Amino acid sequence: MQHKILVIDDNQDVIKALKLLFLLNDIDCDGATSPDKGLAMLKSSTYDLVIQDMNFTSDTTSGAEGKALYQAIRQLNPDLPIILLTAWANLEMAVELIKDGAADYLEKPWREEKLLASVNQLLEMYRLEKAQFQQQQQSIARTTKLTDKFDLAGLICADPAMLSLLEVATQVAHSDAPVLITGPNGAGKEKIAEVIVANSPYRDAPFIKVNAGALPADLIEAELFGVVSGAYTGATKSRVGRFEAADGGTLFLDEIGNLPLSGQQKLLRVLQTGEFEPVGSSQTKRVKVRVLSATNAELSNAISQGLFREDLYYRLNMIELNLPSLAQRPEDIIPLAEHFIDSSKQLSSGAQHTLKRYHWPGNVRELQNVIGRATLLAQGNTIEAQDLGLNIKQTSSAISSELSAQDIRTALENNDGNVTHAAKSLGLSRQAMYRRMDKFGIAR
Repeated sequence: MQHKILVIDDNQDVIKALKLLFLLNDIDCDGATSPDKGLAMLKSSTYDLVIQDMNFTSDTTSGAEGKALYQAIRQLNPDLPIILLTAWANLEMAVELIKDGAADYLEKPWREEKLLASVNQLLEMYRLEKAQFQQQQQSIARTTKLTDKFDLAGLICADPAMLSLLEVATQVAHSDAPVLITGPNGAGKEKIAEVIVANSPYRDAPFIKVNAGALPADLIEAELFGVVSGAYTGATKSRVGRFEAADGGTLFLDEIGNLPLSGQQKLLRVLQTGEFEPVGSSQTKRVKVRVLSATNAELSNAISQGLFREDLYYRLNMIELNLPSLAQRPEDIIPLAEHFIDSSKQLSSGAQHTLKRYHWPGNVRELQNVIGRATLLAQGNTIEAQDLGLNIKQTSSAISSELSAQDIRTALENNDGNVTHAAKSLGLSRQAMYRRMDKFGIAR
């Protein structure tokens, strides 16, 4: 798609020179010789960037006209990148507008290579921001549709990958089909199970959760199927198993990959027939239970190694939901972090960038712990990057590549212009902060 630029300058020679420059670089360009004409063109056409002069009256050098035009453009489009063309006399006004959100300024006469570099960078950033905004709007629409139609059990999500999984989960929730939820530890597999139950015919029936990986091998059968008094030493009274407790409802078997083969065989029988015998009893019991299971293990590998029954695997995963790790659903990171924050705190832009750059091996559970700790350690009501205590290799360069000019300006304003403190709040070194300021033309 060809980009389109609007140049607003009362000097026709400036407009002609810029039109030719951009034409040679495959960029479409229009010109306006007054603020009124420029604003009218912005109202009638769509542009990706504006280059505007700071003065339009021959005897004016204050830059006040440029400031008024800038503010008028901002009223029309708050996000449109604006490059200011300045003379030395109104440089101070240009710097003031840069602090207010202008993308860049160039002194007349400009250097073509510097102008093109700035324009290309801003056009690409604007394109990415628009694409991100469109994706966010699509995600909001999908989330709204889900929340209007289904009970998401308090689940927080905004990432397209997570929304796709939820759309499938809510679609299959109404059936009796067994569902296998796969994914790394701490990613929220139990929460997905809760969403399925909340939208199933069994939402008001028993919902029993069992961590199969935490059960001692010699007690698994007793826990799942119950035990009668005297069945073994220590069994002084009969106890109902989890399947019987879940009769008429749902049983969630977490860490199913850790179930030993003996337990797998009995589980397979229950899934096939609905029948089982409590430990120490010859009486067959029958139950109707919808089984949801979850694992962080690669069951296909366990099957090839003889550690998991293939017939049980196919019985459990009539529907399989593969829950992505938190790193694979980056749009969920900030909404989840804000959900975990104490209402009296907020995340700084630097803290948000640090959260996005971290790889989250512990997934949502780790994020919750990090935010809980940062909430306690933060001085004041803002959580800064250093409060998170995250050790990220090459954090400064990685964050610096993503920070916008507005992030830099906001950090400087919040720290009264102190570059060292502003850099620290963004998770940058002082040198990286200066490089970023130079890149965006922000005065030191």
